[in-house]
Amino acid sequence: MQGLRGGLGRGLDALIPRGAGGMQEIEVDRIAPNPAQPRKGFDSTALDELAASIREHGLLQPVIVSRAPSGYTLIAGERRWRAAKLAGLATVPALVKDVSPLAALELALVENLQRADLSPIEEAAAYRELIDGHGITQEQVGARIGRSRVSVANRLRLLSLPPGARGLLADGQLSEGHARALLGCTDLVLLEALAARVAVEQLSVRSTEELVRRAVRGSETKPERAEPSGTEEELQRALGTRVQIVRSRRGGRLVIHYYDDDQLAGIVGSLLGQERL
Repeated sequence: MQGLRGGLGRGLDALIPRGAGGMQEIEVDRIAPNPAQPRKGFDSTALDELAASIREHGLLQPVIVSRAPSGYTLIAGERRWRAAKLAGLATVPALVKDVSPLAALELALVENLQRADLSPIEEAAAYRELIDGHGITQEQVGARIGRSRVSVANRLRLLSLPPGARGLLADGQLSEGHARALLGCTDLVLLEALAARVAVEQLSVRSTEELVRRAVRGSETKPERAEPSGTEEELQRALGTRVQIVRSRRGGRLVIHYYDDDQLAGIVGSLLGQERL
């Protein structure tokens, strides 16, 4: 795998090993997507636009595939392959290469990185697959794809976000800078609430850092308590802040925490069904 080092800086061609195989016209239905493809989402509008271009000009850049028992598996070019199918092409130009699973994953990752097609979460998940699935260190991952070890480590930290925050990051509602700031909160339920607020209010990274600092200071002054109930979690997600339900023999009380007057106004607006100006 020595030839794969530094591949991102030298281009995708530097990662493609020499050897058996070559350019062929292959039926689109004989090609299957790569199950290890780092990119999970494909914008339908962008695919339609690419399909229209392919109808007009043809597929100008080949996909890269490897042989499989039932046909071929994509290594790189899944977006072009999908658009070619939409355009009604019966065949696509394909470069056939016999590569290891590790090399196939690296090729797919580097292609997407070069095109800036991966969300930070998708990129982090691909790093994790390289490390856990193929026994590569963070430093080796960085060397192979043209990233520093620190950059790889920072991306991997994003995988420790709870599901809601990861979804907001994957959808582009939070930036990587927002996510790093939110990771300063170790209370995952509170982190989810903060992430929702940051996304709704479109806070800057600097404002997010300050919000997390205030929230963490506030939570540290409170005694430890049991895990929130399902109802509490629903209210926290809806209001974007910490919520407690305290029960007693004759009912109980609902405690809604807020960290500044601006958040209080937002909570009141949500409870009254009012849009904030």
